Amino acid sequence: MGDFRGYQRAVSFLLAFSLPASAAAAAPRKPSPIVDVTVLAINDLHGNLTPPSGGISIPDPTGGDKKVVVAAGGVEYMATLIHRLRAKHRNSIFVAAGDLVGASPLLSGLFHDEPTVESLSLMGLDLSAVGNHEFDDGRTELLRLQNGGCHPKEGCTGGHSFAGARFHYLAANVVDTGTGKTIFPSYYVRWFDGLPVAFIGLTLQGTGSIITPSAASGLEFRDEAETVNALIAKLKAQGVQAFVVLIHEGGMTTGGPNDCKDLTGPITQIVPKLDKAVDVVVSGHTHQAYNCVIDGRLVTSAHRYGTVVTQIDLKLDRRTHDVVFARADNRIVRDDTYEKDPAQTRLIAAYDALVAPVAGRVAGKITAPITRDENDAGESALGEVIADAQLAAGRASGGQIAFMNSGGIRTDLKPAGEGNVTYADLFDAQPFGNTLVTLTLTGAQIKALLEMQWVAGKTSGVLQVSRGFSYAWDKARPGGEHVVPDSLRLDGKPIEPGTDYRVVVSNFLADGGEGLTVLREGRDRVAGISAVDALEDYVRASSPLSPPLPDRITRLN
Repeated sequence: MGDFRGYQRAVSFLLAFSLPASAAAAAPRKPSPIVDVTVLAINDLHGNLTPPSGGISIPDPTGGDKKVVVAAGGVEYMATLIHRLRAKHRNSIFVAAGDLVGASPLLSGLFHDEPTVESLSLMGLDLSAVGNHEFDDGRTELLRLQNGGCHPKEGCTGGHSFAGARFHYLAANVVDTGTGKTIFPSYYVRWFDGLPVAFIGLTLQGTGSIITPSAASGLEFRDEAETVNALIAKLKAQGVQAFVVLIHEGGMTTGGPNDCKDLTGPITQIVPKLDKAVDVVVSGHTHQAYNCVIDGRLVTSAHRYGTVVTQIDLKLDRRTHDVVFARADNRIVRDDTYEKDPAQTRLIAAYDALVAPVAGRVAGKITAPITRDENDAGESALGEVIADAQLAAGRASGGQIAFMNSGGIRTDLKPAGEGNVTYADLFDAQPFGNTLVTLTLTGAQIKALLEMQWVAGKTSGVLQVSRGFSYAWDKARPGGEHVVPDSLRLDGKPIEPGTDYRVVVSNFLADGGEGLTVLREGRDRVAGISAVDALEDYVRASSPLSPPLPDRITRLN
């Protein structure tokens, strides 16, 4: 970033020696020494076309340490804000930091996220980094979302041919190991009043360890900072001096949307490693809203689910082509402030008509909310319900124990009128489209599986377990020995290391997802129904269903 005070001195000099009015009228108008550019940014939309439940939590405007929740999000309102801001700023660009799709509600997920791609295209999105969830269904499906065409198995489920994204995905650190080339362009250069700005897009290096291993096959996810720095030198040789990085990696904070309070996490380690030429970093992945300066660079994140749009205002020096000033404002997409965009309303209505017969199907009744809130041992009521549902579905294949990854549970189950829960509610809780697999593991392999929960970076949380299975763990024990010896039980009987057990998991876990590689060793595999269908069957059979008391896992120390 250049010297902004130098810019101010230059402006003062021009004002001091301005020509008389008559001469000024005759002289050709000189271009301003500064070019204003506005970057609008989002991240982690996850197919939330309609306002998400929960909105966004912000500091109480009346003061104190309390926070209040405001209704926010929804593409109808977000589009209105985007259009207003672009109309006010002649030089503008709309970008994203990944996870626009994946883990999406039924309205988008049922149609393989085509509605979200169409919505963002209508909105005028220009560029997006890939995120880990862009790879949920593999590289081929991601390329289809970019380039268009109907789904290879289900066809044109939206009632029309899918044209693909009008925006461009960027993937600077995602390399095809066969060709040595990136699967999407690494960067995009946009010119504003004759000045170039390079936008470099990339996902977190750890993507390969948190997506289905088959989806990562043939791909290499390279170091973020090293990737960016290698490109900076190349782009500088082309005359580019202004750089914006779009990265699907972030941090955690305790502050409000425009604060940077107690920021921690990977982004704080990555940014200082970036070439000093990088001016702005638009981040994501952690579903946080923050407005920070790290190592002299502006670093932003726009929460999740479309609740925030970040407005980044840049000033470029026409002489040096560099950014001399940068500031950001995280603008909440408040549903009580903006009107609905008609084009987005029509798009939602069209898909809503197609999904309504499935979405509104009542699965059963629950007596109270069943939540993802975890106790000290890592268990949740909803996790237990899902594990029990998967065990019930796997019984026909000999299933005795079921395991469910906490990261695959995306929302709570909340009863509507008369306690009803619908298929849409269940889909939103498990939106990944996973199917169930029943396989055989020995007791020793089950113990090894549980130990893998505490390998750094390998899992999103404690595995949820089905009824009848129990164990204790002690975090004070050394790695590989967290599970208390002889604590594993099935229906009250000890799990024997050399005995075979039939285990039910999702195909994501069966493939070694979340680093739980021992599951790849599972024998005698039998494919089952979809995870959400298993949950629907269980809720219907158990209706009215009450939240269970999580008591299957015991934590010591």
